[in-house]
Amino acid sequence: MTDFPTLALPAPLLQAVSALGYTTMTEVQAGSLPPMLEGKDVIAQAKTGSGKTAAFGLALLSRLDSSQARVQALVLCPTRELADQVSKELRRLARFIPNIKVLTLCGGIPLRPQIASLVHEPHVVVGTPGRIQELLDKGHLKFDALNVLVLDEADHMLDMGFADAIAAVVAQTPKSRQTLLFSATFADEIRDISRKLQRQPVEVTVQSRLGSDELEQAFFEVDTPRKIDALALLLNEHRPESALVFCNTKRDTQDVADQLAQRGFSVLALSGDLEQRDRDEVLVRFANKSCSVLVATDVAARGLHVQDLPAVISYELAGDPDVHVHRIGRTGRAGNKGLALHLVASREIGRLPGIEAAQGSSAEWRRLNLSNADRAQPVQAAMVTLIIDGGRQDKLRPGDIVGALTGDAGLPVDAIGKIDTFATRTYVAVKRSHAQKAMDKLRVGKIKGRTFRVRK
Repeated sequence: MTDFPTLALPAPLLQAVSALGYTTMTEVQAGSLPPMLEGKDVIAQAKTGSGKTAAFGLALLSRLDSSQARVQALVLCPTRELADQVSKELRRLARFIPNIKVLTLCGGIPLRPQIASLVHEPHVVVGTPGRIQELLDKGHLKFDALNVLVLDEADHMLDMGFADAIAAVVAQTPKSRQTLLFSATFADEIRDISRKLQRQPVEVTVQSRLGSDELEQAFFEVDTPRKIDALALLLNEHRPESALVFCNTKRDTQDVADQLAQRGFSVLALSGDLEQRDRDEVLVRFANKSCSVLVATDVAARGLHVQDLPAVISYELAGDPDVHVHRIGRTGRAGNKGLALHLVASREIGRLPGIEAAQGSSAEWRRLNLSNADRAQPVQAAMVTLIIDGGRQDKLRPGDIVGALTGDAGLPVDAIGKIDTFATRTYVAVKRSHAQKAMDKLRVGKIKGRTFRVRK
């Protein structure tokens, strides 16, 4: 039975599931939701985009008592971006439950507003381990009434050095809690943390193998000095609207991005060295299609979720087969054909047997003719991002901006893309052909009766 109505969910959650258009459960939802709803601990392995957030979201929301203004559920995430996405999904699922408060608490932003928001306790807290630990240590958070603890993408929280912070946070939660652990891999460290935190967990494993109908995948043997030529050739040949290029080191990430920029590509680099605001802008620009190529390490790309990502390219093969599977799992979703291309130097070929075993298929090798490199003009980003110096604190909503652009500015609705609103700024994607007009009109016009600074 894989239909949501077969689950023992409260009526408001079934109403939300129906309103969101969720009908049949994904594999991870079908495997994990029944035991979670029974109150059992669960350890689940599933790739990004498998529906895991809705799975643990429905489970924890089903246990909330909305009349009790206490923190009853905690979700720990490795990055602020993932925490924001989890919070949004929880609010969508809780839309028909009156007075539910979901609060996001992450590092990289000032502490004072978060402390103020805790004066009235939320029902659910979503955050990063370091900031949660800091608020606990300062006495602003209490978990006496906690029923459910979720560790989302636990493997990457450990990769990012959060083990001690997780332990410190868990130590201040009731032992009677339900603990749900979600991870892309079941490495030894994950098994170890499960043994320490969970009681007889139900194990759910979802195979991350993509069929040829979902994914076109190819491997190219290329000497390291010629990899940048090969990368440019593949981008020009396949011309994906968006491509995520994976490097194994931060140094390569910036170097590759710089060299692609010199060749005329619309490209940005994403590394752990970026300030939070700069990181936000990079992620926003790639997700809203105002940047065609994003070069990133696997850890830095955590929290990046693009609905229809046409292509992923490995500048270097991943050292861990599970990481390779996670890379290719970012494309070929929701019935769309994906493209995964991998540049392989001779010293990397020894990684192939593990990758072939993990993905359940043999590597398909293709040849590149670098002597006849395609000199075609690189694909330009379809959109341009405008930054408005106003956000949630100014009560700006996406609808207000759409109204200003389609009203006085006279833009057609289909010229407006994704709108991302932060506390003090808003990013608006506009089709390249309409960007200058949109900016000019917003600069001299008003939004909600006010004038805001606008720039590209």
